[in-house]
Amino acid sequence: MTRTAVIGAGPSGLAQLRAFASADASDVEVPEVVCYEKQEDWGGIWNYTWRTGLDEYGEPVHGSMYRYLWSNGPKECLEFADYSFEEHFGKPIGSYPPREVLWDYIKGRVEQSGVRDLIRFRTVVREVTFDSGSSMFTVTSHDLPTDHVSSEKFDHVVVASGHFSVPNVPYFPGFETFLGRVLHGHDFRDAQEFTGKDILIIGASYSAEDIGSQCHKYGARTVTISSRGGGTGYDWPDNWEEVSILTRVDGRTAHFDDGSTKEVDAVILCTGYLHHFPFMADDLRLRTNNRLWVPGLYKGVVWEANPRLFYLGMQDQYYTFNMFDAQAWYARDVILGRITLPSAAEMAAHGAGWLAREQSLETAYEEIDFQGDYTQELVDETDYPDFDIPAVNRMFKEWKGHKGQDMMGYRDKGFPSTITGRMAPVHHTPWIEAMDDSMASYLSDAP
Repeated sequence: MTRTAVIGAGPSGLAQLRAFASADASDVEVPEVVCYEKQEDWGGIWNYTWRTGLDEYGEPVHGSMYRYLWSNGPKECLEFADYSFEEHFGKPIGSYPPREVLWDYIKGRVEQSGVRDLIRFRTVVREVTFDSGSSMFTVTSHDLPTDHVSSEKFDHVVVASGHFSVPNVPYFPGFETFLGRVLHGHDFRDAQEFTGKDILIIGASYSAEDIGSQCHKYGARTVTISSRGGGTGYDWPDNWEEVSILTRVDGRTAHFDDGSTKEVDAVILCTGYLHHFPFMADDLRLRTNNRLWVPGLYKGVVWEANPRLFYLGMQDQYYTFNMFDAQAWYARDVILGRITLPSAAEMAAHGAGWLAREQSLETAYEEIDFQGDYTQELVDETDYPDFDIPAVNRMFKEWKGHKGQDMMGYRDKGFPSTITGRMAPVHHTPWIEAMDDSMASYLSDAP
């Protein structure tokens, strides 16, 4: 029997386990699968921990999750094609659930699949190498509770460890003597820490929008967003301000490159994450920044230099859970021999076409269509259940419009499920007033 290692038990890794569990084994031999997960439970970034910096074993904390996070995109755009929200919760729910609700949904599908026993929790992968003579990978892992390091052989490796755990931390002059707090969004945990504070956010993407919105919701005095690109273009509340890029801080005074200044209590760096795979040997390590098409991955999944290696979820993302599924199903079928890969030249030519298209994109709407087309290509080549990708594209575009109309109210909108056709109900409490983010509160029929 062949063996496959899956690194990570977040949404991508769990998609891979689900893909193998759903395989019809009547015509193929399903490999033995071992999944390595450094956290104590599955769910990846959807796990919440109060810890920052290092965990109890001295390992870097993986999670970037914070209290009070709600989905910042419609759940209908990420719904599993083989497991609807309504099936899981027994009723339709709102389009923008909080973290605990999404985590429960992710868990529900894999609990049905019975794959938990395949996961070695609290086990960190230290090194992955490949021997061309035997065509086998060696995976060296560290069981943290027992402090035991061991190595095993595998025919295939799937890297599904994500790329939202190693923060990109820029430096600005004066940080070392700043009289307030400097932190990256990776270490942000509770917006109530900044109640009554003047906060400065560096960055203009999703984490900047959402962390700023959380701080505003829980009583920050002012929110200032500083970025190189000239701002987000959204209509923010009166106590928000968008400014040019920070140049330095002096005491509590932030100086910007247009000559303006602002007194601030905290600087939150919403400056993105690194694709960081130090456990992979040099010839196996993916090196990329955050982009919609990742060069070197055939179909966005297969490591072209060694097609026994796969990377899942490595793209910049509009689509998430259902795209990860499509990738996992594709990787599974390559491993099972159901899909025969083309020559190296053909794989490179395929990627070059997608890369050229990515480089020509000019608007967010074009980016959405690009990723929808990519996901459709994977769905069409596997038995992953088809879902209405054009409808998902339209919902993403409506979502962008709703944000432009009302950044504090877009989560109060609803969308229809592409799986059930049912429209999401309006949540009982407007997002800006819903201070309790627990699953029990969210799923109740009244505040």
